[in-house]
Amino acid sequence: MADKTMPLEELTTHLESGMTIGVGGWGSRRKPMALIREILRSDLRDLTVVSYGGPEVGLLCAAGKVRKAVYGFVSLDSIALDPHFRAARENGRIEVEEYDEGMFLAGLRAGAARLSFTPTRAGLESSVLEMNPHLRLVESPYDDEVYVAMPGLRMDVSLIHLNRADAAGNGQYLGPDPYFDDLLAQAADKTILSVEKVVPTAELTATAPVQSLLVSRLFVDGVIETPHGAHFTSCAPDYGRDEAFQRAYAASGKDADAWQAFQQRFLSGSETDYQAAVAAFAEEATR
Repeated sequence: MADKTMPLEELTTHLESGMTIGVGGWGSRRKPMALIREILRSDLRDLTVVSYGGPEVGLLCAAGKVRKAVYGFVSLDSIALDPHFRAARENGRIEVEEYDEGMFLAGLRAGAARLSFTPTRAGLESSVLEMNPHLRLVESPYDDEVYVAMPGLRMDVSLIHLNRADAAGNGQYLGPDPYFDDLLAQAADKTILSVEKVVPTAELTATAPVQSLLVSRLFVDGVIETPHGAHFTSCAPDYGRDEAFQRAYAASGKDADAWQAFQQRFLSGSETDYQAAVAAFAEEATR
């Protein structure tokens, strides 16, 4: 099996401005935040972000990287709304396609199956159809049922984060929820997987069931080992959400000066610098 491991700094060689990028995780849970921070350090722009959104959407919006967001929601979980995404949405700085969670899932399933659309009852008789006038209804050829024809969601590149993987890209989750990272990988032309730890293939199932192998190497093009790479979101069972840091992030949406201060302290250097700044922040919080 080919060795697909690569350094974090190589991520942006797989990305281009204007791309459609899928982001795994759910809200403020198991997001590939180290990969997002690497994008923030780059000159990439005009991105379309497809996600069950969390702070990655807000950060990319605050940095002016997003042209369009396609989402089922954008939330920090314990904080209902991401302030940076909210500001971009309310001020019209980005285009949006907003679906309910069921429609978004149907779109991912269609994209993973290489289908242009899939019929679904989700969204019927709702304002989602008014908000997305491009959506069409389709009549069943077998009876008189009518469904929403949810377009398949396809990405140029998907970015996902899991607990472990081998060098070939077989990805494993160890927490309580797989979310839909497998569908995001299958619905993308290319997938970059970050993990807490790269381990030998045999070790993946030595102490965990085969069912925990969520993503096949067939759908993975690069593997990046990034300990604490989901911070400040959770990555159970390795660590929980850093609630204190998340509150600091949310506070950075107060005004331009607050965002600049947050950016200068935490996002102006390398990933190593970020992790060091987080450690210093945590130490200050305990004093």
